[in-house]
Amino acid sequence: MARPKKNGTYLNVCIETSIYDKLKEICDDAGQTKTTAVERALSAYLEEYEEKQKWLKKLDSEK
Repeated sequence: MARPKKNGTYLNVCIETSIYDKLKEICDDAGQTKTTAVERALSAYLEEYEEKQKWLKKLDSEK
């Protein structure tokens, strides 16, 4: 049975082969798709970025 279609947007990127090879190895070990791994990595990065921005704005407003 096919997976249900995801409500998403396509992202086409060119990354270094060494990074791709690491991604593929991790995905093979974890038994997950590269899409899932990239989505999780981007989500973690974006959450961390937003937290840092809030922290910096708070520090700036205390000056």
